[in-house]
Amino acid sequence: MTGPRRAGPSYREASARRRLAAILDEGSFGELLGPTERVTSPHLAALDLPVAFDDGVVVGTGLLGGQPVLGASQEGRFLGGAVGEVHGAKLTGLLRRALAERPAAVLLLLDTGGVRLQEANAGIVAVSEVMRAVLAVRAAGIPVLALVGGAWGCFGGMGIVARCCDGVLMSEEARMGISGPDVIEATRGVEELDASDRAMVWRTWGGKHRVLLGEADRLLEDSLPAFREAARQLVGRARPLTLAALEAEQAWLARRLADLGGSADALDAWRSAGVDEPERLPLLEPPAWSAAVAGARRVRP
Repeated sequence: MTGPRRAGPSYREASARRRLAAILDEGSFGELLGPTERVTSPHLAALDLPVAFDDGVVVGTGLLGGQPVLGASQEGRFLGGAVGEVHGAKLTGLLRRALAERPAAVLLLLDTGGVRLQEANAGIVAVSEVMRAVLAVRAAGIPVLALVGGAWGCFGGMGIVARCCDGVLMSEEARMGISGPDVIEATRGVEELDASDRAMVWRTWGGKHRVLLGEADRLLEDSLPAFREAARQLVGRARPLTLAALEAEQAWLARRLADLGGSADALDAWRSAGVDEPERLPLLEPPAWSAAVAGARRVRP
């Protein structure tokens, strides 16, 4: 049995560097602080742990649809894409560069389990600095887009970073949240959540659920061209970051909690959102899924 056909190479299976190069216009990517700079984590070395010469994140400049952008891409295959001091500093530095250069957008290709436990407080501080930098860039009118489609998904503090962005693009294979299923099972027990129930895990954290809840903007197939085209369409489209916009979003969240807060499963939430036959949604490919949920109440204010 073969999987679904893709219109191009898999986003999920690509390396961080390949993802970013494929999203940007061909030949336009210029890496900053690449492996030859040997900027590595001092904490990992002190613990006699392996290091990566780019510390698990690729950052640089390029063009998307002919417009200048800055981009960062996390490498999930190095420590699960986890954020440490140097990793976070590269992300923060790129965002601060955006304030000076004013590109058409900043692209964050997120593939991470969250903070690097080996770096503890340094990683937590790094993530908080990334959040602040994202909001500063947005306040300057420069859109920040999160692309989530890697094997690790987007969890922990970086899940909050994604939701601080102007837009979030996800594949149905992607997952996004704060605490992941394994963490919840380990801390609360299997009675609270069975992390081995993969269907339930993807219903709860997967791209389809996040789009239906209004936490992601588009559901994409797992292909590099699909992510590139969706990102190209959102370049230059900033979401207002004003008091009125924040108050509207808080009111929307309150309504969502009232409507869906009693749901025991994602299927219940989808049904309450107005989706007919929600049981069939997990098996639908993105185009058919989008048509099936067209009337659902999922649009953010």
